Amino acid sequence: MNLFRQVPKSLLPRRLGRAPRFYPSPPPTFLLPTRQSSTSTSDPPTLTSPTTATTAATSTYKTTERRSKKPHLHTVIARDPKLNGARLTNTKRTELLLNGMPCAFDNIFLRDACSCAYCVDPSTQQKLFQTSDIPADIRPLSAMTLEDGAVRITWDPETDLPVTNPRRENHTSLYSAEFLLRYSKQRHIVRYRFNDRKMVLWDREVMGNDILWLDYEEYISPLNDEVGLYKALQALSTYGLFFLKNVPSTPSSVETIASRIGPLKSTFYGSTWNLRSQPSSKNIAYTSLNLPLHVDLQYFSMPPAIQFLHSLKNTTSGGHTYFADGFRAATAIRMTSSSLWHSLLTYPVSFHYDNDGHHYHHIHPTVVLDENDYREHKRIKYINYSPPFQAPFEDWPGDPQFSGRFRLFHRAMEMFAHSIEDPEAHFEVRLEEGMCAVFANRRVLHARREFDQDSGERWFRGTYVDEDAFLSRIRVLGRRFKGKGYEREEAGDYGYVEGV
Repeated sequence: MNLFRQVPKSLLPRRLGRAPRFYPSPPPTFLLPTRQSSTSTSDPPTLTSPTTATTAATSTYKTTERRSKKPHLHTVIARDPKLNGARLTNTKRTELLLNGMPCAFDNIFLRDACSCAYCVDPSTQQKLFQTSDIPADIRPLSAMTLEDGAVRITWDPETDLPVTNPRRENHTSLYSAEFLLRYSKQRHIVRYRFNDRKMVLWDREVMGNDILWLDYEEYISPLNDEVGLYKALQALSTYGLFFLKNVPSTPSSVETIASRIGPLKSTFYGSTWNLRSQPSSKNIAYTSLNLPLHVDLQYFSMPPAIQFLHSLKNTTSGGHTYFADGFRAATAIRMTSSSLWHSLLTYPVSFHYDNDGHHYHHIHPTVVLDENDYREHKRIKYINYSPPFQAPFEDWPGDPQFSGRFRLFHRAMEMFAHSIEDPEAHFEVRLEEGMCAVFANRRVLHARREFDQDSGERWFRGTYVDEDAFLSRIRVLGRRFKGKGYEREEAGDYGYVEGV
C-alpha cells in the first residue's frame, strides 16, 4: 500500500522549478523553499566576498545591500478630556506613526523597556527593577521625536516607579527608531533574534547537491573573522547537517569541534563518549547490530540539539551511517491529512532508559511546533522519534475513545516511518578516519547499518551541545556578518515560498 499516494509529486522529491502545494486546498503559508544552486559534494561551497558575490551567479551566497530606512516618526499622546485632580490624564497607550503607519505601545511596555543607567546596570546589562514595580496607571508627561527617528518620553513623576525614581523627579526614557520598528510587528521581533532562519527540507538528491564539506582548519581557525564557523552554522541551521574533513585522529578533537559552538552537554554517558562495539552492551549503539533511524536521548525532558560524531578509526566491513530529514517526513503528513497531523502533534509517546543503574523516562509528542512563530501555520521545531528507546504507551486503554486515538496515531506513525525509511530520503556516507558529522539531533534522524566487528576496528567519539549555545553563537556571528555579503539567498518571506 502506497501511503503517499495523495502527496503531491513536487514534494517527494523536490524538483527544480516546481513549488509544492499543500493538500488539500486552501494551502497554508508554510511551504517548501525553492531550490538553491547546486554545490559539489566533494568540495565545500565557498563564501564569496562582497566584491565578487554579485558576479557569481551560481553561488549560494550573495551580497545583500541593506539600507535601513530612517523612520519618520510622529508622536501622539492621547489624552482623556475629563479632568482628574485638575490635571489632564493620559490614556494607557502612546500612539506613534512609524513610516506613516499608525502604531500604539502600551505605557507599561515602554516603561519596562527603558534602558537608561537607572533602569539597566551599564556593566552587567541586567535590569534593576521588576515589571510588577510599574504602576498600572503610569503615563507620559511629554514625548518628543528626535531627528534620527528616536522618541524621548518623560514620565509623570507622580505615576513613575518608586524603585528607579525615589525622588519623584522627571524620569526620561529614550527609544531608538530601530527599537520601535522592531516591536511594531511580531515578525520583526522574530527576525531580530535570528529565529526566522531559513530551512530547506531535503532528500537524497537535494542533500547530494547541497551538502557542505568543510575543512577542519577552516572551521576552527579564528582568522578571517570566523567565516568558516559561520558557514558551518548556516548549513546546520538550514539543512541540519554538515561534515568536517581532515580532522586530527585524536580523542580530544571532538571536544575542540563542539566547543567552537558552545559548552559540551554532560550526560550519564559523560561529556564525551566512545562508540565501540562491546560484549553484553547496555545500549544498542555499542553493538554491531543495525541501528534504525532515531533521535538521541528522547528519554530526557530536553534532548540535546546538536550532535557530533568523529571517526577516529573505521576499517570494518559495513557500518555506513545514514541520515533522513524528519521535518520533511512530518511536512508530508501535514500536507496530506489534518487528522494524522493533529495526532502527531498531540498523542503522547513514552521514551525510557531503565538499565545499568539508571531510570530515565519522558513523554513527548512526535512533532513540536515553534509557538513563537508569527505565521498562522507555525513551522516545526522538534521531531521526537526513537523506536529503540520507546516505552509502552501510557494513554489509558480503558478509555472508550482510546482505540480511535491510538489507531489514528498508528496510521500517522506508519506514514512517517514509510517516509523516513524510503532510500530516496537517505543521505548515506561511510565516516572514514578524519571525518566528523555534525547534525541537528531533534531534526535529522541518524542510523547505522550493521557491520562485521571481526573485520577491523571501528572507533567513533561523540558529544552534544544544547540549543541555547547554538542559538547564541549564530546570533552573535549573524550580527557580525549582517550586511557584509555573507547572507544566504532568501526565497520568499523568511526563506519560504508563499502564495503559490
